[in-house]
Amino acid sequence: MDFQEKLFLTAFLILAVAIDGTRADAMVTGTVFCDQCKDGERSLFDYPVNGAKVTMTCADSNGQVMMSREEKTNWFGGYSMRFDGTPDLNGCSAHVSGSGEGSMGCGEAAGPPQNLRLMFRMFDMEMYTVDPLLAQPAKPMEHCSSRSSVTQQPKSPPPPFKLPPMPRLPPLPSLPPLPPMPPLPPPIFPEASACTHDKWTMPEYKCYWRGVNPETKVAVAFGMVAARRYGTDMNLWNGLQGRGDPYRTLLREGVTALLNSYNSLQFSYHPLGVVQHMDIALMGSTRSVLLTALRFKRANSGAGNVTCKFTSCK
Repeated sequence: MDFQEKLFLTAFLILAVAIDGTRADAMVTGTVFCDQCKDGERSLFDYPVNGAKVTMTCADSNGQVMMSREEKTNWFGGYSMRFDGTPDLNGCSAHVSGSGEGSMGCGEAAGPPQNLRLMFRMFDMEMYTVDPLLAQPAKPMEHCSSRSSVTQQPKSPPPPFKLPPMPRLPPLPSLPPLPPMPPLPPPIFPEASACTHDKWTMPEYKCYWRGVNPETKVAVAFGMVAARRYGTDMNLWNGLQGRGDPYRTLLREGVTALLNSYNSLQFSYHPLGVVQHMDIALMGSTRSVLLTALRFKRANSGAGNVTCKFTSCK
């Protein structure tokens, strides 16, 4: 867990205590990523998996399951499980148990289970975290570096048994033409690309919206902290129109940075990093809000050396 993730986790715990008060319960949190290279490690090509099923099990010394809980991941691959009281979860583990909806084909296989680790205990509250779980596609993506492997030569099969010739059948009638397939979304840019907020509102670039759509609620995309500031009715399209007010400016640039991070592997921010910086700024002062909005705006404009790689959608 890097510094930014630790800072986000600490801020989340402080906010949870402030909202709910001190009550005895336990929380388990973690994230599921798509291991596109199937190498068992986080890499540049991996992304959070939405809708993956995560199962947490607790077994005794004889291997008998004493407790089990299942949860699905959100848009950003995160999941959380709450338990009443303060049960001892040190002997429990979590694993990906299904792809679910929204996994984009990354659920044919799963990485190894991960044990729960106690990260925090205060005011009769316990916080457990799980190292990132991995879901895997059926085959590695073609951008991954291939690894040479020594394969055994198959044995020559015995000669096939020859059947007598079959009588000729009349030709089958021709099938009707298939309906046209919908256009595929443009591929993710492997190089750096940064587009300003006004580009994302143009109709000719609507095919670049991925992961979220203009009607997605700000509260769904950015989480509880953003919901307290912007409400539960505002969507991302309205968020792109904000100006004048520091908090609306932050939302406009934050939405733009989130869209850029979904479309460019080398954008300045990872999708989870955009959400974390938004939460930290919203829990800070107005100066913090303005500074974060300025950093997002600089990244969205390419910082003087990165251009927008958009081409008109067909």
